[in-house]
Amino acid sequence: MYTFYLFYIHICILLQNKTYLYVYKIQLMRNKHKLLIEQLDHKLAEFKGAATVTIPEKGWIHTIRTTLNMTMDQLGTKLNKTKGAVQKIEEREATGQITIQKLKKVGKALNMRLVYGFVPENGNIDNLINLKAKKLARKIVLRTHQNMKLEDQGISDEKINASIIDLANDIKREMRKSLWD
Repeated sequence: MYTFYLFYIHICILLQNKTYLYVYKIQLMRNKHKLLIEQLDHKLAEFKGAATVTIPEKGWIHTIRTTLNMTMDQLGTKLNKTKGAVQKIEEREATGQITIQKLKKVGKALNMRLVYGFVPENGNIDNLINLKAKKLARKIVLRTHQNMKLEDQGISDEKINASIIDLANDIKREMRKSLWD
């Protein structure tokens, strides 16, 4: 009987430790997501100034080439392309139909480097996640509230708003994939 009791205690301790490990693993994942978000925000912050730059109507290639007083033939020579091919490249860039690889090659030919990145519309990634989480939480809470109202169990606007905030925080903390549906 004593051996069984010790075995039972040992199993309980193992289960408890496994639970702690599971909780610890979840916490590590949350910390990892938070760190990744912070690192990405830091990297993308470098591009904030670029968001205010207006792209020339005829595109950067044409604008830079003409500002440098370089002919299409001269740029074509650097790219091993014809004048007509350079014209097509400039047209494609102006209409947004050019590849990043082609832009890199043209940049190199112009003794420049292509810089490529994204600028979050809402300031940073954390704000984007907050907005998406609130939107999803609002949708879920209001749908639930509508069902409750039909059953004459509606709640106050204050409680609805508190529920939305609580659920949004849970969604953000868990980084649910449904955030992006």
